Amino acid sequence: MKKVGKGCLILVFVLLFLGGCGEKNQKTEEHIEIESDQEEKEVSIGLSFDSFVIERWLRDRDAFVSAADKLGAEVNVQNANGDLQEQIEQIRYLIKKQVDVLVVVAADCQALSRIMLEAKDAGIHTISYDRLIQNADSDLYISFDNEKVGEYMAEALVGAIPEGGEIFMLQGPEEDNNVKLVREGFNRVIEDSSLKVVYQSNCPGWLAEQAAEDLNEGLKRFPDVKGIMCGNDDIASQVVNTLAETRRAGSLAVAGQDGDVAACQRIVEGTQTMTAYKSVESLAEKAAEMAVKLAKGEDLGLDGKTMDDGSYDVPCYFLEPEYVSSENMDQVIIEGGVHNRDDVYLNVQNQDFNVKNSQ
Repeated sequence: MKKVGKGCLILVFVLLFLGGCGEKNQKTEEHIEIESDQEEKEVSIGLSFDSFVIERWLRDRDAFVSAADKLGAEVNVQNANGDLQEQIEQIRYLIKKQVDVLVVVAADCQALSRIMLEAKDAGIHTISYDRLIQNADSDLYISFDNEKVGEYMAEALVGAIPEGGEIFMLQGPEEDNNVKLVREGFNRVIEDSSLKVVYQSNCPGWLAEQAAEDLNEGLKRFPDVKGIMCGNDDIASQVVNTLAETRRAGSLAVAGQDGDVAACQRIVEGTQTMTAYKSVESLAEKAAEMAVKLAKGEDLGLDGKTMDDGSYDVPCYFLEPEYVSSENMDQVIIEGGVHNRDDVYLNVQNQDFNVKNSQ
C-alpha cells in the first residue's frame, strides 16, 4: 500500500488541453487542501469524471472525497470536460501516478475498454462508477438499478395516460450504457400497455439543450403526443420549457430521473409527472468505502450478482431508486432531507400569494 500525503487531503484537478493526435499542450493544476485527522493516507484513489455538465456529478465528487478522507484515502480528481481523448489521457496520468484504485465515470462506455485494461495490467484495481465500462473487466460496477428507473418512468406514463396514445423518448447518449439499461426497463413495461413510442432521440454528451430541438421536431410529426420520457431531469426541464412556449406545459405527462430540485418544483406545480430519485451521496459514499476495501484487499461483502460487460462478468452493487410524484414528495424528498420545503414549494407558494393579493 502506498503511503502518501500528511495532515491534509489534496484534491488535484488537472485539465489537459490536447491538440493534434493527443499531444499535450498545456496542464493546469488547482490544489484544494482539506484538513484531515489522518497523519498519512494509506490509500491513493484516482477519480475520473467524464464532465460536470450534469450538476449531480459535483455532488458525487464531494460526497466521494469526503467519505474517502474519513477512511484515510487521498483522492486525485480529474475532469475531462466531456472530451473522450482527454479522459483517456487523464486516466493514463493516474496510472503513471500509481494510484491504488481507479474509479471512472465514463464519457464513452465502449471507448475506455483498453485504457481500463492497461490500469489492471499495472496492478490497479478498477471501478466502473454509475456507468458500466464495456469489455474492461472492472473489479466492481456500482450504480443504481437503472432498469428499475426505466420501469418507474414507464409506469408513470401508463398511469397518467390511461386512455393510451403516442409517446416520445428523449434519451441521453448511446455511449452511456445506462441509457440502454433504462430503455430496457422502460420498454418492458410499455410493451404491455396501450402506449406506443412513435419518436426517439438522443442528447449527445447529455447536453439537454438538444432536447428542445428534438421535441419540436417530434411535435411537428406527431402533434397529438400524450407523454414524454426524458433521460434525466435536465432534459425534462428543456421539455417543459418548450411546452410552456405553446401553453402545453402540464397537458402532457413528463417523466424524468435524478430528483433535481427544479424537477421537484415542476412536479408540485403539475408540469412534470414524476422523477426517479437517486441518492448520489449514498452511491458515492458506498463507492469510496468499496474502493478503500479493494485497495486493502478486504472482502466487499457482495451478494454474488454480476453483469456482463461484453467480455467479463463484473461484480455489481446496486442501490435502489425511489419513485417520486406529488403524492409522496413530502415523505421522500422533504422528510428525507433531500431538498427543503421552501425550495420545493417555492413557485407554488408564490402563486398562492399572488392569487390572494389579486382578490
